Amino acid sequence: MHSNVYLPEEFLDEMKAILPSHLSMDDFIAACQRPLRKSIRVNTLKISLPAFLERAESKGWTLEPVPWCEEGFWIEADESQVPLGNTAEHMTGLFYIQEASSMMPVSALFDTEECDYDSVLDMAAAPGSKTTQIAAKMENKGVLVANEFSASRVKVLHANIERCGVRNAALSNYDGRVFGGWLPEQFEAVLIDAPCSGEGTVRKDADAMKNWTKESVISISDTQKDLIESAFHALKPGGVMVYSTCTLSLEENQQVCHHLKETFGDLVEFENLSKLFDGADKATTEEGFLHIFPQVYDCEGFFVARLRKLGSAPAPKVKKRLGKFPFEKATKKVEIEIAAQLKQSLDITLPTDASVWLRDNDVWLFPNALEPMLGEFRFSRMGIKIAEAHKKGYRWQHQVATALAQGDESNSVALSIEDAREWFMGRDVRPENLSGQGEVIVKLGNDVIGLGKWVGNRVKNGLPRELVRDKNLF
Repeated sequence: MHSNVYLPEEFLDEMKAILPSHLSMDDFIAACQRPLRKSIRVNTLKISLPAFLERAESKGWTLEPVPWCEEGFWIEADESQVPLGNTAEHMTGLFYIQEASSMMPVSALFDTEECDYDSVLDMAAAPGSKTTQIAAKMENKGVLVANEFSASRVKVLHANIERCGVRNAALSNYDGRVFGGWLPEQFEAVLIDAPCSGEGTVRKDADAMKNWTKESVISISDTQKDLIESAFHALKPGGVMVYSTCTLSLEENQQVCHHLKETFGDLVEFENLSKLFDGADKATTEEGFLHIFPQVYDCEGFFVARLRKLGSAPAPKVKKRLGKFPFEKATKKVEIEIAAQLKQSLDITLPTDASVWLRDNDVWLFPNALEPMLGEFRFSRMGIKIAEAHKKGYRWQHQVATALAQGDESNSVALSIEDAREWFMGRDVRPENLSGQGEVIVKLGNDVIGLGKWVGNRVKNGLPRELVRDKNLF
C-alpha cells in the first residue's frame, strides 16, 4: 500500500469539484493509495502476439488483456530473481514495460479508418513508450518524427528506439512550439502527450504531488495551449491529432482543447472516443474526451482527446537559417553496391521504402517519407546508421542487425544463455566449438540481439554502450 501518498487538501478540493457524480471521493483516494498493477506492451516489430503469449506461458507469466490496447497486458511475474526489465525478452525488445493508461493515446490515434499514416509527429517523445508503440502501428513504414525538448532524455529515447528495432524514426531536440512554423501542414497525424503537473501519477510516485500548486497548474496549461496550437499548424488538413496528459485538472485538459477550438473555430472537430473500447463510455466527457480517474479502470489518472483538422490555417512565419545539410543521397550505383555487400556478408536485404545517405564515411538509411522535411528542418538523428565505409568495404553497425534482420539469416550465431548474459554485459564471447570470419548476426534463440565480429573462435562484442547492462540478467 502507498498509504503515505501525499495529496494536498487544495488538490482534493479541486478533484471533489470536478469528480463525476457517479464516482466517489473515497474511492478516488483509495485508488491513489493503491500501487499500480504492472503492465507491458508486446512489440510487434519483433514478435507476433501469439508467439509472445506462448513464450509468456512457458515462463509462468500471468497476463490480463488491457481493454484499449490489443498488444497491452497487465502482468504478474515472479521478479524475485530477475526484474522484468532484465529478462531476455525485454532486453531483446520483445516487449516494453508501459503503464496501461499510457497505451491509450496511441490506440486513439490509430482508431480511425484512414490510419495508414505516412507521416506522424510525436511531439514530446521520451522515454519512448508511445514512440515505439506508434512505430509498431506504422509497421516501421513512413516516417515518425520523435521530438524531445530535454536533451538528456533524447539519449534514453534513442536507446529504447534502438532496442525495439525502430527504423522509421527521425529524432529532434526542440521546444515543441517550433513545429507549427517550421513544418506547417506536414503530418497526417500528431500525438502531443503534453508535459503536465502529473496529478494522475501518484500511484507510482507517492511524492508526485509534493510541489503541486494551483498556480503551477495554470502556468503549465499556458505552455500546453502553445504546444497544441503548434501541433495543429503542423497537422495536414484532414489530419488527426491526439492530445493527452497524465493529469486530471480541467485547466490542463478540457480547457486546452477548448482553447484550440476557440482559436481556430470550425477548423477543429472533437471526435468522440466513447467507443474506443468496451467500457470507454464510463470515462467519456460530453465533448467525447476520455477523462480517466484512477478508480475507473484501476490505472493511472489520464486524459485523452482526439481532434481533427478540417481545413487550412495560416501558419506562423519563421526565418530559417539551416546551414548546410551534412548528408548526401547515395547514387543508385552506390546504393546497389551497398545492398549487394550487405546481402553477401549478412544475408540482410535493404527495405524498399528507405534510401541510403552518406556523410563522410558513415552510411545511413533514411525513410523515403522523410525527404520532404530534410530541406525544412534539422534533426538530431535520422533513420539508422548501417555502416562505416573503409578501404576493404563496409563495417556494419548494430542497428543493421536489430532493425533489419529477421532472425533467419544464414550468417548468424545463436548464443547459449550464459554467453548471452556475457554479451549484454558488453563482453566478447566464445561460442562452443564454433569459429568464423567477419561480421555475424548474434542471436539468443531466434531473437536478434546484435552484431559481432569473428576473431578466430571469439565473437567480438558490438553492443552500443547505452545498451550494456552490468548485473542480474535473465
